[in-house]
Parts: sequence; C-alpha cells; structure tokens
Amino acid sequence: MTAPLRIALVDDEALIRSGFAAVIGAEPDLDVVAEGADGIDALAIARSGKADVMLMDVRMPKVDGIEATARITAELAAPPKILVVTTFDNDDYVWEALRAGADGFLLKRTRLEDLLAAVRLVARTDALLFPEAVRRLAAKAPVRSAPKGIGDLSDREREVLTLAARGLSNAEIAAELYLGRETVKTHLSAVYAKLGVRDRTQAVIAAYEGGLV
Repeated sequence: MTAPLRIALVDDEALIRSGFAAVIGAEPDLDVVAEGADGIDALAIARSGKADVMLMDVRMPKVDGIEATARITAELAAPPKILVVTTFDNDDYVWEALRAGADGFLLKRTRLEDLLAAVRLVARTDALLFPEAVRRLAAKAPVRSAPKGIGDLSDREREVLTLAARGLSNAEIAAELYLGRETVKTHLSAVYAKLGVRDRTQAVIAAYEGGLV
C-alpha cells in the first residue's frame, strides 16, 4: 500500500488552516503533517523534510508566500511541491509565485474536489498544473528580456518544451514525438540546465517570457 502524501498547510488564518486540514485529513491517501502561520514557519517545515506538498498562502506576516517559496526552492535540493493558495485573483501575485518556484496555484474559493485533485496531481505527475491558466497569466505578465539559454536550445529541446507548456506529461510527449520516456527526460534536463531553472514550471515560464511559446 502506498504511503499517504504528507501535506503541510501554511496560512496566517487559523480558520482557513483548520478547514483545509479537515477536508484533506479525511482523505485516506492524504495526511496533514504540519501547519504554519507565516513564511518563517514555511521555511522551517520545508527544511524538516516532513512534507511532500505545501499549500501556502501569499499574503502573510514576516515573510510572504512568494518570498518563502523563493527561499525554499533556492535553498533545498529537493523542496516540497508548493501550491500557492490565495484569496486574491491577482495575476501579478500568481505569476510571481510561479516565477519564484511554486508548482501551481489555487484560489481559496476553489471547489474542494478541485483542491484535492490539484494536491494529488502536483505530487504524482510530471504534467504542468493548469496549463490554460498559465497561458492566460503569461499573456498578461510584464514584458521581460528573454531568459538566457533560450537561443541555445536545440530544435528537439524546443519541441519538447513547447509540448510541456501545453500541459503534456512526459509519457504524452514521448508518444507525440515517437521518443522513449527516458529520452524526453534527458531533453528536459538539458532544457533546465540551459535555461538555469529547476523544474518544468519555471522552464515553461521562461519559454513564455522568451517568446518560444
């Protein structure tokens, strides 16, 4: 039997945390293992290695969710997956959280079944979470200079990255391009190295900002 996913909840509103804990804790494959009230708590939880997935509020005292995400992903070689959860449907907040290293985002008004599905998806799949929403955010994001390394990508690496930006998993990319899964993983690793990013989400963001997709 697969061990339950370990979930951490970081939000300065105790009522929000308790609500999420009640919903998530009722699922047999999910286990709430830690809670925090600000970005400092988030850093401590991440450093402890307790959590597989962290649900993190954006606006918090001391250190906000965007800064905490940036610190966690910069400091840890294997950080927890981070889902930014916010009341504010503010594209700037969400885009900056993704740029900081968040693996996805949710609004607090999201339906409970969608929240649970997102937690499972971000932990157990290599596909981009909510590719349509990322595309919408990219269209509204501030114009930035093209990330270094975009011009160094091979034609095949560009193809793989473009399909990843569409939300395809490694298996789906492999089928689309008639490649093996390991070959796709090798191409993605090369993409990450050339773009100076740590994961799929950041690579996709770099592709949008660089005009590749």
